Amino acid sequence: VNIKFDSISTTQKTFISMYTQFTDIQALSQTTQHINKTQHCKTLPGLVSSQAQLCRSNLELMQTIIQAAREVKKVCQKTFADMRWNCSSIDASKFLPDLERGTRESAFLHALSAAAISHTIAQACTSGDLRLCSCGPIPGEIPEPGYRWGGCADNLHYGLLMGSKFSDAPMKMKKKSGSNANKLMHLHNSEVGRQALRDALVMKCKCHGVSGSCSIRTCWRGLQDLKDIAMDLKTKYLSATKVVHRPMGTRKQLVPKDIDIRPVRENELVYLQSSPDYCTKNDKFGSFGTQDRQCNKTSSGSDSCDLMCCGRGYNPYSERVVERCHCKYHWCCYVTCKKCERTVEKYVCK
Repeated sequence: VNIKFDSISTTQKTFISMYTQFTDIQALSQTTQHINKTQHCKTLPGLVSSQAQLCRSNLELMQTIIQAAREVKKVCQKTFADMRWNCSSIDASKFLPDLERGTRESAFLHALSAAAISHTIAQACTSGDLRLCSCGPIPGEIPEPGYRWGGCADNLHYGLLMGSKFSDAPMKMKKKSGSNANKLMHLHNSEVGRQALRDALVMKCKCHGVSGSCSIRTCWRGLQDLKDIAMDLKTKYLSATKVVHRPMGTRKQLVPKDIDIRPVRENELVYLQSSPDYCTKNDKFGSFGTQDRQCNKTSSGSDSCDLMCCGRGYNPYSERVVERCHCKYHWCCYVTCKKCERTVEKYVCK
């Protein structure tokens, strides 16, 4: 299928150009068509020369990056569903000011995006969707008794190699517009995302044996779900360090604004500008506000009506829900359930 780039909507022109200056978050994230000709690479929005070259030399890789784009949007919005900032900024036709100013939200998205690209590439090697790579290497250490190495490991090495080539390319261009401080921030946070991915490589096993006895386990190295990596990065987001760009020795570096006695740690997210509180709609700062957002009356966390609604109060409403109920197990082997309706009370911010 030949992709028609003139038919791609504005909201589809993100993710790829995200890395040029983080201006459009929807590039190609919604298209289901295939990039199958090298001339298509010239038409993709926002690619710098080295990214276009990567596209021409590996068209399948671009399809994998499109898949990663969809995952970034979905996972980000689910991860922050309980927060005032709920990743809604990436639904806009272009990046809003809160993501262009070097905020902690921008830091999180760069980290998640870098992790998602490498994660998706690594698993595409395993599934056979990329012909230029295959399963990851078998670990060198000898497994414990009852365990053996086998299966097809996620190719994290290839994912990190190709992912960093693509995502870091615009920030390493000398002539690319944008401040050095922002470039350093984005490069640092992207590496934090990839480090979180390295930490997410775990041993996965499948049991073998008579009647499921699991007398022997075949194991491989596999990556955790992207949603688990996103939760790890959310923790880093909540404890992110504000930095400034100042001379350190012979060149300028990012150093903690309030703790300039130590360098920035490799595993912490950093940001340059404070975020708005996201309580009220403010186009200047890229805030949608929390009016009409659902809140949890009984919660004491960030999704509580007090915090989510910023003290403005909330309105209750009733909603009828249909659930499975009175389930019964039948020998052998199926379950039947009835459908029950009940009314639940929910709350939205004023």
